[in-house]
Amino acid sequence: MEVLTSNLLADRINNLEESATLAMSKKSRELAALGHKVINLSIGEPDFKTPKHICEAAKDAIDAGFHSYTPVAGIPELRKVIAEKFKRDNNIDWKPENIIVSTGAKHSLANALAVMLNPGDEVIIFAPYWVSYSEMVKLAEGTSVILEGAFDNDFKVTPAQLEAAITDKTKMIMYASPNNPTGSVYSEAELRAIAEVVAKHPNIYVLADEIYEYINFREEGHFSMGSIPEVKDRVITVNGMAKGFAMTGWRIGYIGAAKWIVDGIDKLQGQVTSGTNHIAQRASVVAWDDMTAPETMKRAYLLRRDLVVGLLKDIPGFKVNVPEGAFYAFPDVSYYFGKSDGKVTIKDSDDLAMWLLENSYVATVGGSSFGAPNCIRISTAASDEALTEAVSRIRTAVESLK
Repeated sequence: MEVLTSNLLADRINNLEESATLAMSKKSRELAALGHKVINLSIGEPDFKTPKHICEAAKDAIDAGFHSYTPVAGIPELRKVIAEKFKRDNNIDWKPENIIVSTGAKHSLANALAVMLNPGDEVIIFAPYWVSYSEMVKLAEGTSVILEGAFDNDFKVTPAQLEAAITDKTKMIMYASPNNPTGSVYSEAELRAIAEVVAKHPNIYVLADEIYEYINFREEGHFSMGSIPEVKDRVITVNGMAKGFAMTGWRIGYIGAAKWIVDGIDKLQGQVTSGTNHIAQRASVVAWDDMTAPETMKRAYLLRRDLVVGLLKDIPGFKVNVPEGAFYAFPDVSYYFGKSDGKVTIKDSDDLAMWLLENSYVATVGGSSFGAPNCIRISTAASDEALTEAVSRIRTAVESLK
């Protein structure tokens, strides 16, 4: 008798959803291998190269013989630089002992949830949210409570919504600003109002994902909830090198938090991964010495946002907001639900994303995995030519849906 091999896997794995962004990228590669000219706008990766001074520092580190294991929490030089960055850029006064470096911001998020949650603890997640949030909570044996930000409020959750969602099981609030997938940015006033709610509940912690900090188009700039004294010790701020410095493959993430939280993550990380790549850490130490590249990339992303939003608004039925950060567009495409090309009927945004890939060879991601089933995510981290061609293909394709 043949054994169904999935039954041999742990329940925690069988219950885990596949990453929607990675699944679409995989399908895109398969179609490209068949000779189709696929434009892949499904993955959140800068199309710029890592700045030269960072690469040179990596080469120097190799030549200098930094080939050994690193301290679990990160090399002292990098922890010191990150603490200085938090003070300078975020007005958060952390010492190096409040910093822990991990293998990417994704690793940092998973670590924070793993050390903070007990089975059944509730995590309020502001939606739309990055696809892995809820699955990470699941792995940590917590329970996700999804709060949906309204399209008309630029996809942002209000303090009143948050207050109404809190129960005696609430342990954590989790959000990203600038946001993936919407590009929405919570203003200082909005975050202070949310912090007022948090301050009233001393047993609730905040996991603030700020990985897109340097891709923020608001004139007032970035604001960190961790800078608010009343909640500082309960805010776990996650960031990394991937987006702002185009260092996705270097895998450097970091956390700033109360020392007892950092110590807990150090304990966990010591048993799972130990210290992060030595060369990548040495290179990251010098990243903030020259901010020319992040500023140049931000200006390019802003121009691309304006290009794509303008083109998408011309597609009948697409409802488009104006992202204030990151590098995504997130149009509401529910107008096309129930429409058909004569062979396929579009039931939801996941259907539409797959249909677009198979009919226009443009890879996007359906919104259900982001907690927004009416939308699709389109990455704008591509050339103007590719973005213009992609939206043109999308428009031509949806015109066949009746």
